[in-house]
Amino acid sequence: MLRGKCKVDLCLQMDPVLAEMGDHLSDAMKILENDQSETAQNREQRRFSWRDIPGPLQGDGQDVVTILQLVQNLIHDEEDKPLNSRMQCVGEQGHVALLGHSLAAYISMLDRDRLRKFTTRVLSDTTLWLCRLFRYESGSVYFHDDDREGLLKVCRLVLNARYEDYSTEGFSVLSFRQPVIYHSAACRPGLGQHLCSQLGLPLSTLCCVPCNTMFGSQHQMDVALLDKLMKDDVESGKLPVLLIANAGTPGAGHTDKLGRLKELCVQYNVWLHVEGVNLATLTLSPVSSTIAAATKSDSMTLTPGPWLGLPAVPAATLYRHEDPALSLAAGLTSSQPVEKLRALPLWLSLQYLGHDGIVERIRHASQLSQHLLHQLKTLTSIKTSDILDSEVSLLEALSMVEDDLSSPVVVFRFSPDSSSGSSGGSVEGYSTGEREIQDALNRWLGERLAQLVPASGVELVELEDEGVCIRFSPIMTAAALGTHEADVVALVQKLMELIPSLSCTLRFRQDFREEVFQHAVLSYVEDLNWAGLGAVRYEPRRTDLDEGKRQQQMEKINGDLLKKLKELETDLEFSTGPEFGEERNCVFIGMVPEDIDVAVLVETIASIGRELEESGKLLENMTEVVRKGILEAEQQLRIANEEKLIEEGVLRQIPLVGSVLNWFSPFQSSVKGRTFNLAAGSLDTTEPIYSLKAQSSREDISESPTSTGKRLQGQRAFRRSAPFIDSFSETSSVCHLDESYRDTAPPPGEREEGDTAEVPQASPLAEPPAEVSQEEEASAWTVQRVPEGEEAEEPASIR
Repeated sequence: MLRGKCKVDLCLQMDPVLAEMGDHLSDAMKILENDQSETAQNREQRRFSWRDIPGPLQGDGQDVVTILQLVQNLIHDEEDKPLNSRMQCVGEQGHVALLGHSLAAYISMLDRDRLRKFTTRVLSDTTLWLCRLFRYESGSVYFHDDDREGLLKVCRLVLNARYEDYSTEGFSVLSFRQPVIYHSAACRPGLGQHLCSQLGLPLSTLCCVPCNTMFGSQHQMDVALLDKLMKDDVESGKLPVLLIANAGTPGAGHTDKLGRLKELCVQYNVWLHVEGVNLATLTLSPVSSTIAAATKSDSMTLTPGPWLGLPAVPAATLYRHEDPALSLAAGLTSSQPVEKLRALPLWLSLQYLGHDGIVERIRHASQLSQHLLHQLKTLTSIKTSDILDSEVSLLEALSMVEDDLSSPVVVFRFSPDSSSGSSGGSVEGYSTGEREIQDALNRWLGERLAQLVPASGVELVELEDEGVCIRFSPIMTAAALGTHEADVVALVQKLMELIPSLSCTLRFRQDFREEVFQHAVLSYVEDLNWAGLGAVRYEPRRTDLDEGKRQQQMEKINGDLLKKLKELETDLEFSTGPEFGEERNCVFIGMVPEDIDVAVLVETIASIGRELEESGKLLENMTEVVRKGILEAEQQLRIANEEKLIEEGVLRQIPLVGSVLNWFSPFQSSVKGRTFNLAAGSLDTTEPIYSLKAQSSREDISESPTSTGKRLQGQRAFRRSAPFIDSFSETSSVCHLDESYRDTAPPPGEREEGDTAEVPQASPLAEPPAEVSQEEEASAWTVQRVPEGEEAEEPASIR
């Protein structure tokens, strides 16, 4: 940064105003890029003070630092999006581009002669540099902010050239011979409609050319079919005027056969326009013949901003035409000098980078894509866009290989082999909806890779034939994100870590569905767009409720079931599903590991659901139980008062006489305490509480499940292990359930080990088992304490 700043200061030392502008820009960038300038307290105050509340314009104005601080707060608002969103890094070349915008505003205030001289030099230099960089001889350049605007101006130029009276008669001359614009089915969505709406042409002007179906890439324009379409249009009295070809389709990054397309355009006198990301490779040496054919086109659109990491740099459309009057009529040139200042940021940036710097950035991005493609071809479960099922000739295969090696775009997707299902699980029954399931898995994979390796710049793309894929286009992202080879290595490493989980989840989806069907209280929720094991809903068994109350009960049970499952010690992810999904009141299960035990998982879900349903029944009856308990307690208290009155006598109830009588003859009445058992709904006496034997028995009973829970700590739920561990997990996974559901547990023969663990029979004086921790041993000795003043029984008599 110091080197760049020194250069700017050196260049601007002749003009103090320009030097001050550069310093102000540098200070402003420091403020905007420093998102840690505010303290936590200031951010909290700001969040509650002015967030999203428009305020009045200050009467006395504000200083620049305050305004920039406001801009910085809006940029780094912590409530807008998660912090893991990709932030583009603005390097030195970005600062130069931003300086160009400030200079353009300053230079626009010069006198007309000096402004014309300056803009002419800037435009001529930039045109020369771009034409030499991209091997486009004798070309002119039109700079525009919208990357579609260049094609729009070219189309207007073609109409003026093919229809002599178009500039005076307008659309009326088109009625005699309707123009035809051809575009590929793989072009940008809505591009043709945009042209028609801006030019006032009917949609019948467009002709969508299908891609190859038998031979070659399925993302390339079918040249033979295009020849037939053009011939038919000429015979029907129409006028073919423009063909839009791709040097890197927006989806897969494939390049049309530009050489053969140019021959057709010459034959039918059609203007050939080329656009696409692969045009950036024209700066490299050597250039593949497929891309080199783009230099023979009549026009092509370049986007050097994202290719070189230059912010707010306009796109450039190179074209060849000999009539400057028609170019002026079409808007490709302008007589206003201010319009030519659009090229100033690019003019500065190209000088800063130099020829070698520009080529190095494009070569670096191409090498990243080739490195990733080489690594992906070693993974059997990953398919790239160049692998086709159709048979091709040797010449076409060699052409496809050359195109694949020259394309800086890599498109891949997770597509497991059918043989992978032999290791466990089943893949039968997925002929229907298999495309949707794999699309959901690839969507999850792309989102995870973008989160884990944000510097890679991977993104999701949906292709017509392949479905949802993951695209890596370093030409468009590497310069801005600072992608290096280490990021590609990390991307492949994360991909290799996620593939086993994807394969296991796909294998066990059918097993999960079959296990859910074996439980009457569970219903399987079919959601092909869910990237995970599946979804399940607990259906209450009560039939005495109306539909509204039953829906409320089902919503509450499934909500509580989701909370219980999230509290378990497991690697599985449980959620309510997609945010805008159609299914409600169900539990969605995410990706699963290879050692998942689907049967135990489904059994646990059903058991917890039944427990929650019974708990709900208990809560529903709690009001009636409490009311009856209060009435019974009042009746027993009334009887106890009557018995006390009879036992103490009438004289003791008189205030003064009773005190004297109690002083001469003290009387101790026995007060019987009462406890209310909510579970049983009964009123019990408190006498057993003070009994040592009953107390010890109750503490032993309440302690057994706690010790069982402690034994399960540290173990991950729903995992398959050795046979004896499996039998233990089957009995202990439902040990926390209520006694009313013991009928769903395995037979008594399979529970012997668990029952023994629940009621310890060994003497407290014996040495504790090996699996019991020191805390459990201490708690076992604690239950033997007796009230002070009473003799403790022999240890052998305590049970």
